Amino acid sequence: MTGRAVVRSQALSDRYELVEEIDAGAMGQIWRGYDAVLDREVAIKLIRPDIVSSAEQAEALAKRFHREARVTARIRHHGVPQVYDAVLDRSYTQLYLVMELVRGTPLTEFVSPDNPLPISWAVAVTAQIAAVLSHAHAIPVVHRDLKPANVMVTTDGTVKVLDFGIAAILGTDATRLTATGVPMGTAFYMSPEQIQGVQVSPRSDLYALGCILHELCAGTPVFDGGSDGSAIMQQHLFAKPPPLRRLRADVPAELERLTLELLDKRPRQRPRNARSVFERLIPFLPTRGSRPDPAERPTERMPDPTRPYRDPCAPRPYPEWARMRPVGEASASIGEAQAALNAALARSDELLDEGRYSQAADVLKSVLTPVTEALGAENPRVLGLRKRRAAILMIGGDFQRALHEFEWLAGAYSRLEEGYGTDCLECWRQVAYCRAELGEVAGALQPFRFVLRYLRERKGDGDEVVLDLRRDIGSLLAVDGQTPRAVAVLQPLHEDLTVLYGPEHPRTLEVRDLLARLRSAGT
Repeated sequence: MTGRAVVRSQALSDRYELVEEIDAGAMGQIWRGYDAVLDREVAIKLIRPDIVSSAEQAEALAKRFHREARVTARIRHHGVPQVYDAVLDRSYTQLYLVMELVRGTPLTEFVSPDNPLPISWAVAVTAQIAAVLSHAHAIPVVHRDLKPANVMVTTDGTVKVLDFGIAAILGTDATRLTATGVPMGTAFYMSPEQIQGVQVSPRSDLYALGCILHELCAGTPVFDGGSDGSAIMQQHLFAKPPPLRRLRADVPAELERLTLELLDKRPRQRPRNARSVFERLIPFLPTRGSRPDPAERPTERMPDPTRPYRDPCAPRPYPEWARMRPVGEASASIGEAQAALNAALARSDELLDEGRYSQAADVLKSVLTPVTEALGAENPRVLGLRKRRAAILMIGGDFQRALHEFEWLAGAYSRLEEGYGTDCLECWRQVAYCRAELGEVAGALQPFRFVLRYLRERKGDGDEVVLDLRRDIGSLLAVDGQTPRAVAVLQPLHEDLTVLYGPEHPRTLEVRDLLARLRSAGT
């Protein structure tokens, strides 16, 4: 167990922190990080400092970097991660982009010669990419490195196109890549004009789109030279692409024709623009309101990319909490787990002092799985960790995730306490608060009343928590329009508060004023 996300994150500047490396390539690294000012997760793309080898190159890079970063930030489409910041220091040793963090799976994970995608799925992915390109090319921004690894499929089937402008910022077309000996993973999707080092245009992206469409339908790249980048490039320059219908009989003739047009060696012979590509894909897309065909699902792992067309502007799908359990590292010893837990608690305290609730909760989440494996799911320290994280989520306004945690904890404490002990009742009380904040009045009233009944028996009506519960129940009844019931709860509460604290105490006045408003509204 490394404790990678437990110790203090690596500071990139006064504002950004690097937490976890997501990916690395020839040009640099991609990190999951945090914006300390806005308390949100971000993706940080660090460019290798040795990309700059001279003062002249540094100056040219600076101009290109700022131009491309600003232009990329102008792409207003949900299929493009937002650019939040672009940093290039005066020494040119720190070059990075700060962007929206996209949670999803690279398209590469779903391409298989043994299990090609249904035609409607392949078309839906391609159409979403085409829609993104139509917005980018209108600026104009050319991607230059479009490939399945730069396409992310999110949990609701939405496609995100990553790394717009990175190739342009770095000047990484074929001639430079070949000269520097960088592995040619992008050769599978590179247009002939890029390989020749001549003018790149929006139609260069359309060639790459044709490569992706072919691969999604056939399960294999258009041209395959193994690891020999030069052989692949030669085929892109001179070989005819194999028609899709020779590889897969159920490909419609018009879709094969479109793919071959996209893969034309001459840019002027390709479709006019990304919009025209999208329009030609429409006949193969599912219609609005249609239901998915269960027989078409190629794998349980891939979200359905036809959903945005079948159910546009749909609300956010319900979260699948079972799939969102924290992901930890290998099992740790008890000593390591306790050390990691202590470090996480200390770090979360520091973040809480700075008001960075989201990051504080994430730090605790990072150790939850290994600590659970070492100490046991219902170990008091593990339960305390989860309870603290749930409270932080609640303070930070993430009531949905806090609700899920408190419900789980209430069950765990009930088993440990063999009934409804203090910790169990406190968790049910927090469940009620979360539901109230989420607007679930009936769902909040039930646990509030449940907790009140038990605490009243043990502590009496004058206990502070009992008094708060009575006020909360009365307020919720008022919100729900149950005015007589609200008054029936709040009137005796006001009398008890007057005796306990006096008529001018803030708690007494709060209930008095609420009663006055309810009675005024009822007359």
